[in-house]
Amino acid sequence: MANLWKMSQHGTKKRKLDRSTEDYMYFDSYSDVTIHEEMIADTVRTNTYRMGIFKNSKSIEGKVVLDVGAGTGVLSLFCAQAGARKVYAVEASSIADQAVRIVKLNQMEDTIEVIKATLETIELAEQVDVIVSEWMGYALLHESMLNSVIFARDKWLKPGGLILPSRADLYIAPINDLVVEGRLNFWSTVKGQYGVDMSCMTDFARKCIMNKDITVNPVTVEDVLSHPCKFAELDLNTVTLEQLRNVRGVFSCQCFGSSSIHAFCVWFTVTFPAEEKALVLSTSPFKPETHWKQAVLYLDDAVDVMQDTKVEGEISLYPSEENSRHICIRVDYVIGEQKTHSKTFSIPDQYLEVK
Repeated sequence: MANLWKMSQHGTKKRKLDRSTEDYMYFDSYSDVTIHEEMIADTVRTNTYRMGIFKNSKSIEGKVVLDVGAGTGVLSLFCAQAGARKVYAVEASSIADQAVRIVKLNQMEDTIEVIKATLETIELAEQVDVIVSEWMGYALLHESMLNSVIFARDKWLKPGGLILPSRADLYIAPINDLVVEGRLNFWSTVKGQYGVDMSCMTDFARKCIMNKDITVNPVTVEDVLSHPCKFAELDLNTVTLEQLRNVRGVFSCQCFGSSSIHAFCVWFTVTFPAEEKALVLSTSPFKPETHWKQAVLYLDDAVDVMQDTKVEGEISLYPSEENSRHICIRVDYVIGEQKTHSKTFSIPDQYLEVK
């Protein structure tokens, strides 16, 4: 459920938002058609959820389902098609009004009840057998919607109930970025073209481009400089809110060949259980592109590496102090024989500016 954000100017003083403002900004962003169009059009996302639900039809048929953050209601409709007796589709944003229309258009109003409210404030008439939710944000945890899934699990899910998806894994790998390399080299070419030396702009450009923002971009397979390293696993049946306050892990990899590391790339997978073979929704650069793309974390300076250069360190994901729905990522890393470097990244947001 990755959201859209607007870029802020670097160096702007920020203020902490209260929870009601955070929630308003979050839910208001889902009242426009654009984000829903992007999500539904993401065939990897939508088809995998559809297949994950149908593969679990034996656990859904005749049962009660809770759809957390239902949006347009597409997952609720998949559950109804899979034979659910009752589906509670909970959605706090105004898109819930459109979900009501979509449910009626598909003649599922006897099965699906759309509830326009925040999940933490509702009361259901019964416990549920299944929870389904598309809660993932950029770098998996941006938006903190997993918190609502855990709240729903602890309050509404029957013992032994099913959560779809049931597991999430986080990965990291060093990458080379030829576009950034070209942009940095550009300033050294100006003199040859116009007769004016602008090579001094390179350092300024590096600070602007290789900054502390979490950049969301598609990364190609050719950019990735090592095998992926899995650094964290989240079991949705057992993970706690306390554990989500700091999701961390270590990584260690060896570079494929001679190149320059410009950044680290972070992505995730989520897994749907199945009787025969589990179904995986992957946002890996090695798989077809999704609307989540990948989270790119630029180093302060590019580092040249050779075949088998070791890259290792520790990575932590935790909520921003300014906006608890936004994610921060800290990476402590060592490349080859260099000393340990540390850098903390965050999602930029113009709403955090002091007006």
